[in-house]
Amino acid sequence: MRIFHLQPGGATELADLPGQAPAQGFLWISCTRATLQERLADVQRTLQLLSGQQLVDLHVSDLLNAQLPSRYDYTSQYDLLVFRRLASGQARAAAQAGTASSPAAQAAPPSPPVRRTGPPVLRNIDTSPVGFAMFDQVLLSVHPDDCTVRDAYAARLLAAMPSDLREGRLNPTSGTRLPASPADLMLRVVNLIVDGFLDLRRELSRQLDHWQTELLRPRTRFANWGALLDARLALHELDEVCEDQRAAVQDWIDALETWAPPEGVAALRELDLLKVRSRDVLEHIERVVHHVRRLEQSTETVVQMHFSVQSNRTNDIMRTLTALTAVFLPLNLIAGIFGMNFEFIPLVHKQDGFWWAMGSMMAIAVGLTMFFWRKRYMARTAQG
Repeated sequence: MRIFHLQPGGATELADLPGQAPAQGFLWISCTRATLQERLADVQRTLQLLSGQQLVDLHVSDLLNAQLPSRYDYTSQYDLLVFRRLASGQARAAAQAGTASSPAAQAAPPSPPVRRTGPPVLRNIDTSPVGFAMFDQVLLSVHPDDCTVRDAYAARLLAAMPSDLREGRLNPTSGTRLPASPADLMLRVVNLIVDGFLDLRRELSRQLDHWQTELLRPRTRFANWGALLDARLALHELDEVCEDQRAAVQDWIDALETWAPPEGVAALRELDLLKVRSRDVLEHIERVVHHVRRLEQSTETVVQMHFSVQSNRTNDIMRTLTALTAVFLPLNLIAGIFGMNFEFIPLVHKQDGFWWAMGSMMAIAVGLTMFFWRKRYMARTAQG
């Protein structure tokens, strides 16, 4: 568990849960699901002291559930946002083990581990939820066991601290703009999560472009059908995850519109900036959704093109074999006629009859070959 006190002068990390609300600024309490389960009573007591309200039981179950999709909910005292982020398979297994004893995890059926073949980029398409509970002066975030997003943003906050703030003086001047509210901090962390999806999008594009090139090569035999099927399934799963993310953020934006206009120009500006940042996060999610769907369509199109190329190649082969069969069919007819058991057949008893028959057969074969060549019955389809 890590606790941060953010105020206009900077940010400090606290050693333990505070016993009273800060005079200015707000608190960020971040922990893993296992830590929240172990210290749930302490966290609830701290939230009661700081904001006068505890988490309701259903929201506690949501924060402890490692299988919950992205969603938004609210009460009269706080807002709850669950947002799924990218995580490795090991992190997901650890998260499931950490929440196995929670009521929500025991009620839900166990999900089988996801095992994908192919390049490592396919194994990275796995997600785990991050929960945010936003109070007036407190942000509670619940992360998986590998808190990479939390640690990355915490390092950014601490790196922006002036040296005199690290020494305990509370009047530093910092040029870095810190989050102005728990909602602002939540949106910045969510933005980091969405950036991870954008990076994964680029890796998927490179891998699928490589497979598309292999599929369209006429002289190679594509053998990665299992990995390509896994990629299509992973893209479909990623599309569903992003749709849930977009719905959750859209619900949050709709809830922002219902907030009462604050008094004062500065507070009104902060609310406007919060709406702008929320719309920016939604736009990033929509970019990921658009790109994922484009990759799905591109993959489906290139598979259809691959089978079309194979079908055209088969048609070329069958057309050539049919033309060759048509060339030799008159020759077989001539050979069959001269092979009949009649005593009197023209040219049979002549000295030059064999050469007349061979010449006729050769002329017919050459004539038919030239005719079929001019009709392009024996020409291969050009490969672009």
